[in-house]
Amino acid sequence: MILHIDMDAFFASIEQAINPKLKGKPLIVGSRQNKMHTVVCAASYEAKALGIDSGMPSADAFRICPNLEFVPAEQSKYIWTSEQICKILEDFGYQICYASIDEFQMDIAGLEQPLNLAKNIQDKIYKAFGITASIGIAKNCLLAKLGSKINKPRGITIINEQNLDDILFKTPVKKLRGVGQKFGLVLDNLGIKTCLDLYQKTPYFMKRNFGQNGVNFYEELHANDRFQIQERPDKPKSIGHSYTLPRASRNPEFIKAWVRLLAEMVAKRLREANLVSRTVHLWLNGPEIGNFGAQKTFCEPNNDGVEIYRRCLKVMAKSGSKRLKIRALGVSCSGLLENQYYAPLFREQRKGESLIKAMDKINDRLGQNTIFPAVVFLTQRMQ
Repeated sequence: MILHIDMDAFFASIEQAINPKLKGKPLIVGSRQNKMHTVVCAASYEAKALGIDSGMPSADAFRICPNLEFVPAEQSKYIWTSEQICKILEDFGYQICYASIDEFQMDIAGLEQPLNLAKNIQDKIYKAFGITASIGIAKNCLLAKLGSKINKPRGITIINEQNLDDILFKTPVKKLRGVGQKFGLVLDNLGIKTCLDLYQKTPYFMKRNFGQNGVNFYEELHANDRFQIQERPDKPKSIGHSYTLPRASRNPEFIKAWVRLLAEMVAKRLREANLVSRTVHLWLNGPEIGNFGAQKTFCEPNNDGVEIYRRCLKVMAKSGSKRLKIRALGVSCSGLLENQYYAPLFREQRKGESLIKAMDKINDRLGQNTIFPAVVFLTQRMQ
């Protein structure tokens, strides 16, 4: 069984929790300071009730609701909250999958009373951050994610053998992850309107109409998922972070600022684990490039965010273009080694090391991202 946690209106809910004056009001989070010339990154449930949702031009949102509250996005704040939620989930002792910044999955195979666990998770997250989560529980990741969407906000949906057909019959097929606009149109033309219509198709039907991708989708929909059970190693094989942008961007400085932020986050985790890395992997996704991933191994292991960022830029050069349109990106480090400390020989190296230690000390004491590289501000202001 898989338990899928989906945070409710994540960015907007965080802003409302931080500023109680915003609670109960229609609110949008935008990606720029100019509230009339941006795109809605997130909308509160009060705004959603008026027909406002993410991806909508902010000017259209203000036409619907002139008194709409607006808050500029602060991505580092949302990423930090996401990481803290993940730590709360790890304390329950189950295998965790970090699905995205606002979604997490947990392998709860063998648990007889998953409803109690789901309520406990919701309560702990709300107590810690004042924000809510919806939870779906099912035999596989695809159905569990579907369940988390059914009773928002702060809903819990368990999909089992007894209610599977009834729930899938009532749910439009477009609600399934992986059924986009084009795929949905093809399914509609084949008379497949509900999730149950698709669930009842045979592998032969899926292969005849969609090829191997159809077979893969069938298997994902019918699977009994288990996460690979791992003994907690003393040293992880890799450490990484990824992020999906509110919309695709072609601005190279904006993209590089995000690479820098992710590199800093990875570097901080390396230092916390007393590890250094020799191999840097960069992942980019966009409408023109598709999925691009490349890595490079360096002679000198490192856990400095600036150096990891520089190495990422060298990997990025392999993509062959300076103005790619990017929708999502990720930075990870592998080839991990225990950090065997040797005092730096050169003055500049000693200064850099002192700066890193000072930043870590301040952030550990006052909160993550209390102090950070100024270039990270571009993740909030430029697209």
